[in-house]
Amino acid sequence: MSDAVISFLKDFLAGGVAAAISKTAVAPIERVKLLLQVQHASRQITVETQYKGIMDCVVRIPKGQGSLSFWRGNLANVIRYFPTQALNFAFKDKYKKIFLGGVDKNTQFWRYFAGNLASGGAAGATSLCFVYPLDFARTRLFTGLGNCLAKIFKSDGIKGLYLGFNVSVQGIIIYRAAYFGVYDTAKGMLPDPKNTHIVISWMIAQTVTAVAGITSYPFDTVRHRMMMQSGRKGTDIMYKGTVDCWRKITKDEGPKAWAALLCWSCTTRSRSTHKHSPSIVSIPPKGTLSAVYVLIV
Repeated sequence: MSDAVISFLKDFLAGGVAAAISKTAVAPIERVKLLLQVQHASRQITVETQYKGIMDCVVRIPKGQGSLSFWRGNLANVIRYFPTQALNFAFKDKYKKIFLGGVDKNTQFWRYFAGNLASGGAAGATSLCFVYPLDFARTRLFTGLGNCLAKIFKSDGIKGLYLGFNVSVQGIIIYRAAYFGVYDTAKGMLPDPKNTHIVISWMIAQTVTAVAGITSYPFDTVRHRMMMQSGRKGTDIMYKGTVDCWRKITKDEGPKAWAALLCWSCTTRSRSTHKHSPSIVSIPPKGTLSAVYVLIV
């Protein structure tokens, strides 16, 4: 087994362990964000019982559902990370060869920048094709991961598990293009990218993920609303499609539907960086617990 493969596996496993810990730590934040995003499209949350805001949601969840409900869907989220991480980096390297072959970053900066955007976006979109049902299950958990997938597949078939996929692809292209594209470009322009201090790498990653999260957040809201429609028939269907969903959210709920949870969401988006070899970049999740990753590797 080559050193590059061993290094990748080490990064991948360490990143996975760090992800499991950090995703579990921030799961309550993700849960609150998700509930506030989908409550207008949920049949379980009536108009009278809808949450008035972040703090109202934080206070009422443990009272009505128990404290452990903050971690509902966390297992699916952790499981989803491993194939997502592997696929993202595998596809990104392939797409970089396509988009950046023969490009000199010193003399063709804008082409280099555009190539990084394209490879990051394409990698994210391709990876999503494989892991989308797990993301869907995290949003629509019934009594468990398997129960959710089985019920939706039985009622709507494979199509039901990919409801909202179109807008998800749009969002992930924007997010991954911004994240990988800007991050790789910024790192590539440093004097010595291979030996950059971890604090500088962390600061770059924090800035990039904040920008990527803000840019892609409206798509995240729409995709979760579309996911909530699986299994519905006839008049129960709220949105005819993603365009109709965008229009109705803007018309009925106003700009606050897009902006209210932005800062809250960004706290779970931050990531850090670490590098072991010139060819493999590992970006472990959630800057709040990035130290876990560094200690592991």
